[in-house]
Amino acid sequence: MNTIVAELINKEDIKNHKIIDAPESHVNELRYKLQSAVRLGNEFKSKSVITFNTTDGAKRVETTVWMLAENYLQLKNGIMIPLSSLLDLDY
Repeated sequence: MNTIVAELINKEDIKNHKIIDAPESHVNELRYKLQSAVRLGNEFKSKSVITFNTTDGAKRVETTVWMLAENYLQLKNGIMIPLSSLLDLDY
């Protein structure tokens, strides 16, 4: 994937942004990374860098991924990020 310029925000600030779908889906190409991020978060308490799309442009958050559902990533405190909004994921 190309390098994406994204503003780093705090996990607690996600709720202040309207999350929208990415211009094109990256779910299939990120599937392995998504599963690895969950394992890293649950077993090693390691953080991942999640880049997602909002109406204000790309945002980035560094946090622990708790769960991967069919259409969402769940973070701590019940924060959900739609998989359709993902631009990139790294750890």
